[in-house]
Amino acid sequence: MEWMALLLFVSVVLLLLAGFPVAFSLGGTALMFALAGVIGGGFEAAFLTGLPSRLFGIMTNETLIAVPLFVFMGITLERARIAEDLLETLSALFGSLRGGLGISVTLVGMLLAASTGIVGATVVTMGLLSLPTMLKRGYSAEIASGTICASGTLGQIIPPSIILVMLGDVMSSAYQQAQLSQGVFSPKTVSVGDLFAGALIPGLLLVVLYVAYLVLTAVLRPSVMPAHVAGDEKVSLGRLVNALLPPLILILGVLGSILGGLATPTEAAGVGAMGALLIAMQRGGLSFSRLQEIMRGTLRISSMVFMILIGASVFSLVFRGYGGDDGVRTVLEALPGGVFSALLVVMLVMFLLGFVLDFIEITFVVVPIVAPVLLSMGLDPVWLGIMIAINLQTSFLTPPFGFALFYLRGVAPAEVTTGQIYRGVIPFVGIQILALIILAMFPDIVTWLPNRLYN
Repeated sequence: MEWMALLLFVSVVLLLLAGFPVAFSLGGTALMFALAGVIGGGFEAAFLTGLPSRLFGIMTNETLIAVPLFVFMGITLERARIAEDLLETLSALFGSLRGGLGISVTLVGMLLAASTGIVGATVVTMGLLSLPTMLKRGYSAEIASGTICASGTLGQIIPPSIILVMLGDVMSSAYQQAQLSQGVFSPKTVSVGDLFAGALIPGLLLVVLYVAYLVLTAVLRPSVMPAHVAGDEKVSLGRLVNALLPPLILILGVLGSILGGLATPTEAAGVGAMGALLIAMQRGGLSFSRLQEIMRGTLRISSMVFMILIGASVFSLVFRGYGGDDGVRTVLEALPGGVFSALLVVMLVMFLLGFVLDFIEITFVVVPIVAPVLLSMGLDPVWLGIMIAINLQTSFLTPPFGFALFYLRGVAPAEVTTGQIYRGVIPFVGIQILALIILAMFPDIVTWLPNRLYN
């Protein structure tokens, strides 16, 4: 019956490619396969009795409350013109340097990632604000597009990333399941805070690699990244503080409280949501109608996430009922090369699925299937979670189906071609792969900070 599990997985992927709603495709297809199995005698109906407890577990999961709160924080900051102020200030500060505008865009992407964590919104916002300016100042369309796409996807890995919140919950369950399968009946735990701490240094490493590439390009190919003569444009200390201080205080308040052990991610998300409201009020951008827009956007995104999670729970239950998890374990353990080959195959499959599936779907559908197998082979759960997050971020950038490319294509001027966008992101895809190789060779880059903070 493991072939039925494979057929179930393939059917879901085909339905998603056909454009059907994700949550209903996952749950509906799984229930149809379960019904067919019960009628044909190949599926135990008793498996479905575990569905109510799974749904109740989702409803009472305190960790997942952080998702709507972080979404609310991100949408509020997006409406508060944080990106505009940061980009204008840093562009004026660094724009006179060769490559300074590209560096400014990367730094703004980093700050937005640490304060909003919403990839699509960041890429669209940066594309609308910075792409026309970069083209006007003589930057090549390739460099400008690649920089915006790469910096916009930093929200995948730099905390407080929404994907890390969801991935932390999934990895926690997978880690406990892996330990129980090994006969460990007092399992250790891994939390969202662990993933936040583990992602901090790799996220900064990516920013450093991006900036190093831009500086090197500015030196070797000055024609594609000309310097800008700022003229009378000066950045006063007051303007710099006014642009940087509010998001920095919010970032330090949210991340500092989590990493310092003062608050759980859910509590810190509440602090972040309130802080974002105060920033929006301070900037005068929070009317009642604007607040309604923010709340509707938060409700829309949060509902999508939780509906997908419910559908994925039904899918994983039926998938396991058909023995799919045992089949995956058998295949991965039989690969020559042991854990290295198993990890390589899983990462390659996730990378390819990232072309056609959203990171939420991969997190809730694929990770629960493969993570327990990999963790039972001795991999560190925090390291594995960060490797998965960066891998999904890389697939977001990779032509021809990377989601970030579609986001930018939707707001780019007509003179910027799709081919130029594709060519522009290729060096950054190489940087992402280099980062994955570095983290694979030196896993302490990921595990050092969580070990120091949480032992």
